[in-house]
Amino acid sequence: MSVPAGAHTMSTGLATLTVDGRTVSYRLLLVPAELPEEPRRLFAAAAAGDRASAEKVVAILRERLTIRAGEQACRSGRALVQGSGVGDGRLSLELSLDCPGADRLRIRDDWADVFGSHHQTLARIEVPGGIREIAFLADAREAVIPLAPAAPAGGLGFFRLGIEHILTGYDHLLFLAALLLGGGGALALLKVVTAFTLAHSLTLALAALGLVHVSGRLVEPLIAASIVWVALENIRRRDRVSRRWIVAFGFGLVHGLGFAEALQPLSLPPWPLARALLGFNLGVETGQALVIAVAVPIALWGRRAAWGGRAALTASLAVAVVGTIWLVERVFFA
Repeated sequence: MSVPAGAHTMSTGLATLTVDGRTVSYRLLLVPAELPEEPRRLFAAAAAGDRASAEKVVAILRERLTIRAGEQACRSGRALVQGSGVGDGRLSLELSLDCPGADRLRIRDDWADVFGSHHQTLARIEVPGGIREIAFLADAREAVIPLAPAAPAGGLGFFRLGIEHILTGYDHLLFLAALLLGGGGALALLKVVTAFTLAHSLTLALAALGLVHVSGRLVEPLIAASIVWVALENIRRRDRVSRRWIVAFGFGLVHGLGFAEALQPLSLPPWPLARALLGFNLGVETGQALVIAVAVPIALWGRRAAWGGRAALTASLAVAVVGTIWLVERVFFA
């Protein structure tokens, strides 16, 4: 059983797998509001207690999660679907599996077939050998987990997740575009990009480590507001280029809180969290560097052209309009 999914919807599932002897307990947290339209309706109805919808969701769960102990498939047991009960709009899926004795588990996550190619599942896996963290992506669906003590793995998955997060984080990319449209030479742009990078790296680390917590209901509208602010400053030409790095740093602190939402709910122990944080942040910076490497030469070239000023103003106006639409959606319809 499958549910058609939208092609460009970004969603994140937070999974916990616990191995206790032959029993593997799986729990997946989803936010139905993040899902494409058709699965959103089905999963939201299941969260609200509709029995028929819950049965369909359980059938999808049994189909899209595959765990093998060695070469033998684990037997699927009791399943449960329920809303979180605390008003945060989350849905919890739970499944118990019986896995015969083996020295490793092979886990396959096919949720991308249901929620679209931009879905990712961040998994915290508790085995006798320790705790491991894995990022399951549309093109990285399987992981082999040794049950004996071993060095934790998974950093590469979080590095890839960081790259995908920035390249598909259209609000972050639009904010960068607004900054670059503000004018200035290569040195001024370097200061702006450096300030933004330092700021979002700082709050990403603080939030992921649990030292700072700001609700996403506040962070997401602020990110949209930052896009509108910078774009309007470009249009009004009241923001001095020499001080644009201050604006980039201030709003970068907000964007870092947005990045942290991908890691914060995992509740990883300190060392695995530090490794996941490092890999994720390196991925974010790598993706950002790729974007900047393309955008900055184009921006510098455009400013030397006779039409460059008009093009920058037109683009800033378009950015302001999109940012305003996102702001209204996140304030009134989130």
